[in-house]
Amino acid sequence: MAAASLLVEINTEELPPKALKALSQAFAAGIEKGLRARQFLSDESKVTAFGAPRRLAVHITSVKARSDDQPFRQKLLPVAIGLDALGNATAALLKKLTALGAGADPKSLARENDGKQDVLFYEGVRTGEPLAEALQLALDESIAKLPIPKVMSYQLADGRTTVQFVRPAHRLVALHGHAVVPITALGLDAGTKTFGHRFLSEGEIAIHAADTYEQQMLEQGKVIASFELRHRRIAELVADAAKRLGAHAVMPAELLDEVTALVEWPVVYESGFEQEFLDVPQECLILTMQQNQKYFALKDEAGRLLNRFLLVSHIEPKDPTAIVGGNARVVRARLADAKFFFDQDRKQTLDSRIPGLASVVYHNKLGSQLERVERITGIAVEIAKTVGVDATHVERAARLAKADLRTLMVGEFPELQGIMGTYYARHDHEAADVAGAIEEHYRPRFAGDALPTTRVGTCVALADKLETLVGLFGIGERPTGDRDPYALRRHALGVLRMLIEEHITLPLAQLLDIGVSAFAGAKGFADPRVDLEAFLFDRLRGLLRDEGYSANEVEAVVSMKPQRIDDVTPRLAAVRAFADLPEAQSLAAANKRIGNILKKAEGTPGAIDSAVLFEPAEKELAAAFDRIKPVTDAQFAAGDYTAMLTALAPLKLPVDRFFDDVMVNVDDPAIRANRLALLAALRAQMNRVADLSLLAAG
Repeated sequence: MAAASLLVEINTEELPPKALKALSQAFAAGIEKGLRARQFLSDESKVTAFGAPRRLAVHITSVKARSDDQPFRQKLLPVAIGLDALGNATAALLKKLTALGAGADPKSLARENDGKQDVLFYEGVRTGEPLAEALQLALDESIAKLPIPKVMSYQLADGRTTVQFVRPAHRLVALHGHAVVPITALGLDAGTKTFGHRFLSEGEIAIHAADTYEQQMLEQGKVIASFELRHRRIAELVADAAKRLGAHAVMPAELLDEVTALVEWPVVYESGFEQEFLDVPQECLILTMQQNQKYFALKDEAGRLLNRFLLVSHIEPKDPTAIVGGNARVVRARLADAKFFFDQDRKQTLDSRIPGLASVVYHNKLGSQLERVERITGIAVEIAKTVGVDATHVERAARLAKADLRTLMVGEFPELQGIMGTYYARHDHEAADVAGAIEEHYRPRFAGDALPTTRVGTCVALADKLETLVGLFGIGERPTGDRDPYALRRHALGVLRMLIEEHITLPLAQLLDIGVSAFAGAKGFADPRVDLEAFLFDRLRGLLRDEGYSANEVEAVVSMKPQRIDDVTPRLAAVRAFADLPEAQSLAAANKRIGNILKKAEGTPGAIDSAVLFEPAEKELAAAFDRIKPVTDAQFAAGDYTAMLTALAPLKLPVDRFFDDVMVNVDDPAIRANRLALLAALRAQMNRVADLSLLAAG
């Protein structure tokens, strides 16, 4: 049988929506991997994953009915062990040949010397494998490795056999072209029949061939089987419906994915709620609609929330009035809860909630949220004093930063912490920058998120993340491999981004000193400054590489452990400009050579004594160094790193002549020491911005 398309589908009860996308991708990838490893696919084979609420499926084109016969060569035994003195096969060799299924004449076996002895080799052809055998193994492997969030145990119809899977499975379809592939899975035998939409299709659907599956599911089953196509369709339907209303829909990726996993035949309807609920902060209303009901909120052109929303239904009746009205009633109850929380929370000031943080555990080794707030406040105030920000407002914002954890709204929606604190602080007539800092101190919440917009918010945000890093590192809670339960990598990137993008001139060592001082006297706390600094520099490397700098450029700067993190970007720009100079590679190579010479030298180089210089080349280099040093010192002090490194270019010729004409390690100790001093001074000046030796080729 020639190559044909393959379809495998497992029809199930409704799959967990938040896991469906990953499950469908893993199911398809697992079967593809298994068949490709067994030589059933070609470079032209195209894989399409299907995932819908009641099915996982994969369609693969150009799948062979049987894998090709494969010539192979198998090493057997040394001749001395495989053949006796008469050249006959020993029992050991016969056993090897039997295991291979080979009945070859021992005298026909190939011989080859492996450098030590002659060895026997069997050369044969391995017969191709039928698709059914390979697919069975690939399917078993794929099912075993699915990222199932929680396994369900259920019994088959015989009442005796227990099966474990993500949800009960009802049908297994496996077709190669038009033919059924005889495989089994989850207690089911493969066939041609599956089920379509639970309400919009009638009975079983017999799939004619692998290539007709998607169209049959669409036309007969009322199922858009492709997760991606259904996702796109829902996004288009929601956007079009919003446009008709003169609005735009709030469509976060997570909500769109979840709704896609909930429906097989998406239909969009419009509904609404009473105007009075718009008095509640729109973040609360949107989150209520998204999390509890999976609705798409609507905003007008000015970004104001409307009292209308869009819902994606699983059914398409002639009259959708009941669906629209039912969803309006359901959301009304949810929004009433949100309004109640908001009204109740405003009866008590944020300031009055601070003592209650004593009963909220932060970490069993680091105490309560109240203790944490005290540490954050102390750190934030010290940062404010150092960088010249109003310490009074910073202290107030830091003390109020976590108070909304004691509110009803944040208790219901933890995602709103900080956001609700800002609303309640404004209600309490706190200063604008204090209120804003309560939300801003959580920024950046994720990669690419906006930074705080105010200096007060930046101080509290830095303090919050620094307290987390210092505290958890200090009690031994550190990321390992992929494990980072406290998101310390994200906190570190937040600190680094604020220092760089907000141009904060606070040296890293001083920042860590401030953080560590907040934990003075804490039991079980060990000073983590050395390890935490290394962790921050490692995160900095990743951040800079993500911004497009090369590994060598990044290492040239970061290996110097610059204390002014805000200086890193200008240093990198200078390194890149230096690397473009015609003299760059020669100077970088010389810098590397000097470093190697100094590593082997004994003692610490002293000052240069011009009286000891006597070779013309070393005098020329010393004179060139004396000329550029005042210039480069001034440029470095002014922070003009690009100009400083560019000013090093004239050193190329005297450096090259020095290494051509001068021997450094001569017998005379005074001359040797002076030449080492000259090279040390030169290298120190060259490496004030970055370690230029790391730019050397090779």
